[in-house]
Amino acid sequence: MADGPGGFPFTRSPEASGFAAAGLDRLRDYMAGMVEAERIAGGAILLMRHGQMVTFDTFGAARLDTGQPVSPDTIYRIYSMTKPIVSVALMTLYEQGLWSLDDPVTRFIPEFERLRVFVGEGPDGEMITEPAHRAPTMREVMSHTAGFGYGLFDLHPVDRLVARRGVLQSKGLVDLIDRIADIPLMFQPGTEWSYSVASDIQGRLVEIISGERLGDYLGRVIFEPLGMKDTAFHVPAGNVDRLAAMYAAQPDGRLAEATHMLGLPINDFTRAPAMEMGGGGLVSTAGDYARFCQMVLNRGELDGVRILAPESIDLMATNMVAEEVLAVENPARLLPFSPAFAFGLGFSIVRDPAALGAFEGRGTLAWGGAGGTWFWIDPEHDIVFIGLIQRLADPVSAEFRAVARKLTYEALTHRGAAHPGETK
Repeated sequence: MADGPGGFPFTRSPEASGFAAAGLDRLRDYMAGMVEAERIAGGAILLMRHGQMVTFDTFGAARLDTGQPVSPDTIYRIYSMTKPIVSVALMTLYEQGLWSLDDPVTRFIPEFERLRVFVGEGPDGEMITEPAHRAPTMREVMSHTAGFGYGLFDLHPVDRLVARRGVLQSKGLVDLIDRIADIPLMFQPGTEWSYSVASDIQGRLVEIISGERLGDYLGRVIFEPLGMKDTAFHVPAGNVDRLAAMYAAQPDGRLAEATHMLGLPINDFTRAPAMEMGGGGLVSTAGDYARFCQMVLNRGELDGVRILAPESIDLMATNMVAEEVLAVENPARLLPFSPAFAFGLGFSIVRDPAALGAFEGRGTLAWGGAGGTWFWIDPEHDIVFIGLIQRLADPVSAEFRAVARKLTYEALTHRGAAHPGETK
């Protein structure tokens, strides 16, 4: 059988990779039903095991206005699935001995030397702050425990100030640092977890430490070596017809092409951006992102090309959030982190599946994007899954992620990392 997306060979049958064909049919039926019910315009699911393609299926339309079907090479806005890629880029510089996890970020970004921390609001709504006890470390910037806001959520005064400053609409990563530098942190570094602009700061760190523009460094060190030919910060003119449209539900439930995402204008990926956003600026394809995920699952290597040492991947897959932070429930966090579910250097981590009632194996790494895209990397079962829709994050996107995960693991008949019939 011909190779699938990303150049991976198809397994000879689902059963050969430890999956029941009927179970995977239920997953396909669910996706087809989402399209038929007009809950999504279209999408794709990609499932790999043991480095082989178990199934790759496309559904519906990439664009409703033209009826253009989703194809194997459809290009998607992956938004926050950019973050793990930028974290890997920063780790390539770590391996060169150019920084360490406990370096203060001010070693590279002196603009953060006088950071203050929000402690409350005065009677007129003014912010009350205190000096940061110390500068955030590189470890904290990479694990969203530094205290920076994001500006995407109307939950905290710091987030609202980040939005008013237009930090995510900066003219470049240098401008972003200038806009964020005098905004207070949400908490003292290391004392909480909050989704933040820290991944864009990581992008600037890549530029400062490497001496290259972020997109150039990603292209040279990750995309070109891995053969991720369609992953970039914009879509070349010749490929614009492959870019899927983004949709949002209207009050009547019908889908319409989205003009804004979390209060910001939808990115125009048909031209090079003013700012190469480390937190959400990339487009990619199913095959390209599968190559990135399989490299991570292989602990840093793919097809004879090594991006990171195994020890660096292991470090990224290690929890970096203080245990005392995880022990306290905080509903303001984006995800319900706990001692069983934590965050490393660019990925969420399933530490105790039984305690979570989770289907994935121990050590599963994952993240998603605001356009409904999602992936997980399960080393215990040697699985990569990528789901791609283009519907702004809402209950339907959350349902897609939960149901796709449930149906995938219900179809799994042979657990563990060994091939069926092998002994571990």
